[in-house]
Amino acid sequence: MTEIKRLFDFPYFQMENHPLEKALVTKYNGTWEALSTKQYINKANAASRGLLRLGVKANDKIALISSSNRTEWNVMDIGILQLGAQNVPIYPTISQEDYEYVLNHSEATYCFVSDQEVLDKVNAIKHNTKLKEVYSFDAIKGSKHWSEILDLGQDEGNQDQVEALKDAVTEDDLATLIYTSGTTGRPKGVMLSHKNIVSDVLNSAPRVPFETGKFVALSFLPICHIFERMISYLYQYYSVSVYFAESIDKLSDNLKEVHPHVITAVPRLIEKVYDKIIAKGTALTGIKQKLFYWAVELGLQYEPYGANGWWYEMQLSLARKLIFSKWKEGLGGNIELIVSGSAALQPRLTRVFAAAQIPIMEGYGLTETSPVVAVNAQKNNGFKIGTVGRVIDNVEVKIAEDGEILTKGPNLMLGYYKDKEKTDEEIDADGWFHTGDIGELDSEGFLKITDRKKEMFKTSGGKYVAPQLIENTMKQSRFIEQIMVIGEGEKMPAALIQPNFEFVEEWANRKNLNIGKTNEEIVKNPEVIKRIQEEVDFYNEKFGHWEKIKKFELTPEVWNIENDQLTPTMKLKRRNIKERYMDLYNTIYER
Repeated sequence: MTEIKRLFDFPYFQMENHPLEKALVTKYNGTWEALSTKQYINKANAASRGLLRLGVKANDKIALISSSNRTEWNVMDIGILQLGAQNVPIYPTISQEDYEYVLNHSEATYCFVSDQEVLDKVNAIKHNTKLKEVYSFDAIKGSKHWSEILDLGQDEGNQDQVEALKDAVTEDDLATLIYTSGTTGRPKGVMLSHKNIVSDVLNSAPRVPFETGKFVALSFLPICHIFERMISYLYQYYSVSVYFAESIDKLSDNLKEVHPHVITAVPRLIEKVYDKIIAKGTALTGIKQKLFYWAVELGLQYEPYGANGWWYEMQLSLARKLIFSKWKEGLGGNIELIVSGSAALQPRLTRVFAAAQIPIMEGYGLTETSPVVAVNAQKNNGFKIGTVGRVIDNVEVKIAEDGEILTKGPNLMLGYYKDKEKTDEEIDADGWFHTGDIGELDSEGFLKITDRKKEMFKTSGGKYVAPQLIENTMKQSRFIEQIMVIGEGEKMPAALIQPNFEFVEEWANRKNLNIGKTNEEIVKNPEVIKRIQEEVDFYNEKFGHWEKIKKFELTPEVWNIENDQLTPTMKLKRRNIKERYMDLYNTIYER
């Protein structure tokens, strides 16, 4: 029986315990094509033999850059790791300059890319790196195809060398370098060992209600991020069939085609799904609309484990039959679990989706912790709304005097690559990692995150402001797509707001208002500004007078990853946003 100690043990464990006909499934030219567990292992071994024949050896760094999750990425991941080499996944959307930095800092010798766009970015800086060759997953004219590696490995004559290298890999060996995009400065290379990630998978596994071999997952969050990657190994552990979504744009179609039982998501995505559902409800008329809003109001009062009593549960049962069942259909009909991470989830969303029998289990972690530190679970009263769950087995958490969350455990990184100084800054002499997050542990052991330590600021009046808390509250407004609270060292908190242009236009049509056609015209329209002021005033009531948003400016641009205003997991790049809108900042503070 395979004991899982290294990341490449997962597919072999699946093979021994519950092999799948559809282990990894990707859509090519409109058709879903599956790889069985056996084919997955065979291809990974061919990749290992091919890389070996290219001269790849233990501790070499191989970069993988893919715009979407796909079978090839996973095959190459195992193929690389079996040699004792390291997989360096890179976010496809980072700048050319950052590509060059990461490839040089990691000293990557080979690179595998998904498509033409990524290939062009790599080729533009390849001459400044140590890359010997770049291979593509898509068939691209003038580029070497990844199948050349598999062809090179067809001959099994050197499989004994692969086996010897596999045997030499220990759980404490470095498995991967993950460069955190970060909200400031150069990316940092987080060194994660096999043990770091394997322990995190195995210690998180009891929290997830999977039946071995019976679940289907749809994977779409970037696998270069440790959250989706760790989950992908968890899927392999539980013999979950993994389908890879074509893109975020085609997610809705893919959900209906695949009918998954489980997906992972970031809060921004869940917010958008909810907004679309509410928009459909708004379009209803008469009794249908009344029933819809009755169900939503009921859902927003939801408490787990029947805490609201029999009368509430009876009404909920009716709401599920009449309204919420349609929500589930929109997500493919079979959804039993959404795992949410990377940022705080609004409690109202946790409530309403749980009421709709689409439980969202919110967790907490960082790249440096492989990533899971705590996660909610439906079993054993382990689900508490407004928290990120209890700390997982074998991991410790304590709260420092200033409220910062400190953690240690087998999931804690080896350190930052080539940066002992930064490592020593983050991990103290007693081995505690300083997360930079502010939080609290309640009497039942549930962890609650309240803000990022580095993002909290003081106004000139000496009052502390926690921006994330305010931003998450304000984003409940359907008029507000993104918001960044500002005011460090200033006389008052204010905000830069990117309106939800789609909803604003829909609202204007309903009211027969002419607000202009372009985003530039919309953000200057007095009616729009007045309406968003009403939203800000409404949510301001939830905060102390020193925290209230006193002024705001609307931005015409949509904040996104491509224009470097959001990280790949949809967090705000605060410094970039502030620099981009310095003129609006100066207007607010009358400079």
